[in-house]
Amino acid sequence: MSSPSASLRKRAVGKKDASPAPSDAVYAPSGKAAAKPPSEWDYQLAFVIVTLLAFATRFYKISYPNEVVFDEVHFGKFASYYLTRTYFFDVHPPFGKLLYALVGWLVGYDGHFLFDNIGESYIEHKVPYIALRALPATLGSLTVSVVFLIMWESGYSLPACVLASGLMVFDNAHVGETRLILLDACLVLSMALSILFYIKFYKERHQPFGRKWWKWLLLTGISLSCVISTKYVGLFSFITIGSAVVIDLWNLLDINRRGGPLSLVQFGRHFAARAFALIIVPFFFYLFWFQVHFSILTRSGPGDEFMTPEFQETLADNQLAALSRDIHYYDVITIRHKDTKSYLHSHWERYPLRYDDGRISSQGQQVTGYPYNDTNNQWQILPRVPLPENDRVGHPVRNGDIVQLRHLGTDSILLTHDVASPYYPTNQEFTTVPQELADGERHNDTLFEIRIDGGKPGQQFSTLMSLFRLIHVPTRVAMWTHTTPLPDWAFKQFEINGNKNAQQVSNLWFVEEITSLEPGNPRLHKPPRQVKQLPFIRKWAELQRAMFFHNAALTGEHPYASEPFQWPFLLRGVSFWTKNDTREQIYFLGNPIGWWIASSLLAVYAGIVAADQLSLRRGIDAIEEIWGPGARSRLYNSTGFLFLCWAAHYFPFWLMGRQRFLHHYLPAHLASTLVAGALIEFIFNFQPIAPPRAAEDDPSGKNKNAAPGRFITAKERMGRQSFIAGWSATAVILAATIYGFVFFAPLTYGTPGLDVQGVNARKWLSHSHLSASYNSRLALPRRSTARVWKTTAKHGILIEDIFTYTAELVHPVSYPILSCRLSIFSIIPTFRKHPTAACLPA
Repeated sequence: MSSPSASLRKRAVGKKDASPAPSDAVYAPSGKAAAKPPSEWDYQLAFVIVTLLAFATRFYKISYPNEVVFDEVHFGKFASYYLTRTYFFDVHPPFGKLLYALVGWLVGYDGHFLFDNIGESYIEHKVPYIALRALPATLGSLTVSVVFLIMWESGYSLPACVLASGLMVFDNAHVGETRLILLDACLVLSMALSILFYIKFYKERHQPFGRKWWKWLLLTGISLSCVISTKYVGLFSFITIGSAVVIDLWNLLDINRRGGPLSLVQFGRHFAARAFALIIVPFFFYLFWFQVHFSILTRSGPGDEFMTPEFQETLADNQLAALSRDIHYYDVITIRHKDTKSYLHSHWERYPLRYDDGRISSQGQQVTGYPYNDTNNQWQILPRVPLPENDRVGHPVRNGDIVQLRHLGTDSILLTHDVASPYYPTNQEFTTVPQELADGERHNDTLFEIRIDGGKPGQQFSTLMSLFRLIHVPTRVAMWTHTTPLPDWAFKQFEINGNKNAQQVSNLWFVEEITSLEPGNPRLHKPPRQVKQLPFIRKWAELQRAMFFHNAALTGEHPYASEPFQWPFLLRGVSFWTKNDTREQIYFLGNPIGWWIASSLLAVYAGIVAADQLSLRRGIDAIEEIWGPGARSRLYNSTGFLFLCWAAHYFPFWLMGRQRFLHHYLPAHLASTLVAGALIEFIFNFQPIAPPRAAEDDPSGKNKNAAPGRFITAKERMGRQSFIAGWSATAVILAATIYGFVFFAPLTYGTPGLDVQGVNARKWLSHSHLSASYNSRLALPRRSTARVWKTTAKHGILIEDIFTYTAELVHPVSYPILSCRLSIFSIIPTFRKHPTAACLPA
């Protein structure tokens, strides 16, 4: 290994800074005189070995446990629904779930098992779970192969390729996630393929619009489509590739570019080709999977309630249309909110004079939302102008009609006015007034418009089928409710108020039933319904709205949710499955050694770039003096692209308000292993040979007739340079990583069971304030127990319901426990903040 120069040369005048690119490959002149690239049999051998190791680690004991584990309750259930053609709703796109259904169909599974509970036996219910688990295991194994290929195609040395893929092979999080019926294996593989294919496309940039150029560009678009068709976080892969494409197009605009300037027409062709392959093609593939989704799911199922009545009419066996009845004036009805399922309710009690914040109410009769059926939920629908008493039968209510609503229990009329509601000062209070006031000075305030969602003018108003907004005529607010309970003066019922944003989707209500219909009424009898058809685009748009709405609504607290700052350092994990009698468990946690090394090298990379920029500001070119010509370009372009990939898959999670979990970091972790391999090569390999010029007779690179280059491999780039330092660093890192993988393997594979000492040994990152809490408080007596959270081990989403705290070692034959030497008073607040840091579920 060559030693660095004793002095640092000044930065060359007029030298251009590198622009980020996915592969800063070195090219040699093509043609007959070009040297034949050296054999890469060692890369091929390493690729085979790494792939075999990936399959071995992911298929090892894949049949265990033979029970439903963690989110297999969801994605296994969805596969069964596909096979029984039963409509369901999920916040994720259908591609990954369709793959599971395909595997089930290929092995003859009929979808009879619904994966209802964690811990249910696959053997007893005769479920081909090994075949279903083999799909993610295969995809996860191939992901490791793709990681190796990314490094190989980017021109990195063999130690760098082995290190990046080795960190993936022996990572407990990737192994654990890809051995179960979950979606992340498909997501991560598709993300990795999009990077690989774009690198191969970029290497063809000197031969644009050729067959290979188009092949790799289109495959990049298809891979991106698979990413976002699996989970919407696949959008981050679009950000990664999109950023590289923008930089590439910007460089194509450069009039001084190496291959000569492009005309605007030529640039337009480049722009159009990329837009077609990376936007239009992925979008149509994305639509295709939804078309398959709708074509398969033709029967009514648990997903019906998330869709509009028009959508539900396209499903066979749906009872909504059969139970729907036309609503006429003077019918007594119950009205229910679509989202909260609470009834429009009123009672004799009145609003208090003052609310807790000091605001004044009207002291009118309370109108609330009540989640249970009750006689005080009954309202009579009245016309704007009363009909003659002898002609009040057979007058249907239609879309756009102006009506009044009379509360039967208190004989009062619904009203809203310009008085602030209890919880929302900007929204209007709902109340009722006596019939005399409704017929007199308050008449206009009691008028509401029936506005059916998506309804046609004059469309008949019906129960169940007609989602509608109740719009106040004078003020144009819409009746709305939410789930925050009112204080005791309203019996903890929900607030009803007037929402000034009338078009908000949460303003929708429906009439559940007509309670005044007597047996034998002709409206109770309807002919058999026919399944209706809706255009695909309407069904797709409706499902998209529902998916985005419910995805954004996942903001509640979860015991295993974590924050993005915790992910690179594994501060929290997730309990997937526990078995009490054998003390076995599956705990989702990455390999701490591998993750900390990769995370540390990310920081090292950022530090190197920052230091380089600082030295360049002072006119010192340290990197190319020490590492040789082209080192900065490779550090900024190739490694910079991999760093961009990590950042694009990590930092957007900081902006999300929804629940976030450790598995969200898996794509970013893959990118961090790529950066780790690239940076280890950079640090431990000095003085690569100078890159050959593409046109020796034109050093400026402006010769338009210069022949396109040939990609230079790592062996050619580094010549006979020694790789001892790189291999040594790789060996040390992988040895430590393998040790960590084996040590945490019982928590990854769920077997063998661990005793208390084994669990204690695998607890890590115990914060100092925990021991301080122990020293300052008395622990409970030996073998005494305290029930902290009522939960169930078989549901897998919470830790065991019995926590045992002892002043000494926990008794080895006690229930599966959280072995913490803390008092109950100190553990509760600590667990809510750092459950994994405090203790690991045993």
